[in-house]
Amino acid sequence: MIILDLFPSSGITYICKKMSRYLETSIEYLKGVGPVKGDLLKKEKSIFTFEDLLFDFPFRYVDKTKTIKISNIRSGFDPVLIKGQLIALHKKSAGRRKRLHGILDDESGQIELVWFQGVSFIEKSLHVGGSYMCYGKVSYHQGKKSIAHPELERIESDSNQIRGQLSPVYSTTEKLNQRGLNSKGLIRLKKNLISNLSSHDLPDPVPLYILDRLKLISKYDAHRIIHFPQNQKELDAAIKRIKFDEFFFMQLRLWKRYQSRKNIISYSFDKIGNLFNDFYGDKLPFELTAAQKRVVKEIRKDIGSGRQMNRLLQGDVGSGKTIVALLTILIAADNGFQSCLMAPTEILANQHYTGLVELLEGTNIQLALLTGSIKGSRRKKILADLKSGVLTFIVGTHALIEDPVIFHRLGLAITDEQHRFGVQQRAKLWKKANPYPPHILVMTATPIPRTLAMTVYGDLDVSIIDELPPGRKKVMTYVIRDRKRGQMIEFIKKEIEKGRQIYIVYPLIEESEKLDLANLDQGYEYLLSQLPRPQYQISIVHGRMKAQDKELEMNQFVSGRSQILVATTVIEVGVNVPNASVMIIENAERFGLSQLHQLRGRVGRGNEQAYCILMAGNKLSKEGKERLRVMCETNDGFKIAEADLKLRGPGDIEGLRQSGELALNLANPISDQDMLESTRNIVQMILNDDENLEKSINKRLRNYLIKTKEKFRWSFIG
Repeated sequence: MIILDLFPSSGITYICKKMSRYLETSIEYLKGVGPVKGDLLKKEKSIFTFEDLLFDFPFRYVDKTKTIKISNIRSGFDPVLIKGQLIALHKKSAGRRKRLHGILDDESGQIELVWFQGVSFIEKSLHVGGSYMCYGKVSYHQGKKSIAHPELERIESDSNQIRGQLSPVYSTTEKLNQRGLNSKGLIRLKKNLISNLSSHDLPDPVPLYILDRLKLISKYDAHRIIHFPQNQKELDAAIKRIKFDEFFFMQLRLWKRYQSRKNIISYSFDKIGNLFNDFYGDKLPFELTAAQKRVVKEIRKDIGSGRQMNRLLQGDVGSGKTIVALLTILIAADNGFQSCLMAPTEILANQHYTGLVELLEGTNIQLALLTGSIKGSRRKKILADLKSGVLTFIVGTHALIEDPVIFHRLGLAITDEQHRFGVQQRAKLWKKANPYPPHILVMTATPIPRTLAMTVYGDLDVSIIDELPPGRKKVMTYVIRDRKRGQMIEFIKKEIEKGRQIYIVYPLIEESEKLDLANLDQGYEYLLSQLPRPQYQISIVHGRMKAQDKELEMNQFVSGRSQILVATTVIEVGVNVPNASVMIIENAERFGLSQLHQLRGRVGRGNEQAYCILMAGNKLSKEGKERLRVMCETNDGFKIAEADLKLRGPGDIEGLRQSGELALNLANPISDQDMLESTRNIVQMILNDDENLEKSINKRLRNYLIKTKEKFRWSFIG
């Protein structure tokens, strides 16, 4: 038997998919649906139209020609497919609970079938003496083979049984199952839909010469076959075409936006003046790395060209992105322009502001902080100074895009972690500059592998700081199991004796906040018992504390008056303490790789050796062990991001879920790297040769985009 696993349907279809009036029909008008089932499909699977149902792809296929004899089943088998006769069916009761038992016979042997839920409904749908295809995972009870909640499909007769067909399996929910919209019910609806579907409903937008070159089947055939493939060869062809379309339209949108941005006029920062030279020559706290120097040159070329810069600055935690951003701000100031830096949270905005004030001490740069919590006369003065030009530079949150905020001469807009801001928010920031849009610099501390960056940020020029400043030592990372907690306490004491400080982080999981806070409280009490006052001072911070209490505890740690900071998350705290040399992460197996790496980046900011201790339970899943192994083997954020993608998939990487860029059902930018790069090259070839799609060979693509009312909205917004 062959089981083919694809990507579970996310309910997201790729852009540009409104095809015809048939596919725009509301789902309740499809034969077999009606108002009640239609409402359920809308609520449970976000299926509103015929088109949504068509793009709801199977997540698995079962090859129904690959059956196994019951006598040949051995322990350790994966789910099996059996063809046999249902020879018995009866209910058993245990108190109020009922269960249904059946016996399936295939002449080589018998196997028990058991149902614990939906007993009455299932009993009515089955017929003793009927032939069935049975699919499920075999278990053994008192030496007997059994399958709990098997998937059964009635075989009417051998003459009517379709041979060589892969049977699709669709994701469903309990509420849908109760209304007969399980996977079999959805199959019936797909058949009704596709029986009336024609090639006119799915016009093929991809130029014929591209289809011929890549040996791709038509769009209509692909969407018909993906639901009901006759064999593996057909299925592979359908999957290939649909993946190509997903990548093709994504890259078309990104490349067109990239090309459009290259032609946007902006201010020319062609002067390198005293502010930049004095800071670079006298106040720069350390020698720039070769990577930082390379990035500064790339930025200088952009902002001096007279065209708008749209550049992504990628760099691991502690790689020195802030210094590069500051040097860019100084160039803008030398040319008479203001700059702003927008951060997604007040904590991050405060952290940026505090660090920049320290770096700019003694210069003529006037800067301010603007967040939602700054009110009254203080806020009025900041707004007045910004409008008059007294302020050279402002750091803030979403408050920067509010209407009362008026710049005197905005020339540079920097955003930290772009995926946290929506397109409309970024567009408002653009409008703060007049008459031309500002130069855009996007910073991210989330390392993104090259192939994924092509997908998420394919419309930006990318600069990467791929080395740490000199003197920064690798953070030594170790896994310690609960049973060796005493060793951790002794290690903490030794580090504190050296004058160092310690972070101890507990996981915060939304579904179980009370439990996690209880764990934190228990951990705090344990530390107090092992590290008594006044010799050891411990601060504690969590999300339920009042802001002033949290700030007090944080300041205790930042100032060095407490040696240990216990928190539900240090990312939330957002402090930078160079003297902190140890990061201890409790229940480390409950964190994702990227989050573990971000936490580890909080230490090792000074010149002393830093350590990351991953406290783990004694029973770990295979995936948990792999995450901890990767953390111990490398400090390279890009390698960690690659591993995280392989373990969790691109749609689960923090930040990228919210970006809205990964609108993919089947295509995967990691496992389908070759297709992604090939598709990107094809898009570039088409648009370089025919930018406005005016040639006859590209007519069908142009007409398709016009007909769909430019669904891509080739946005210029950063």
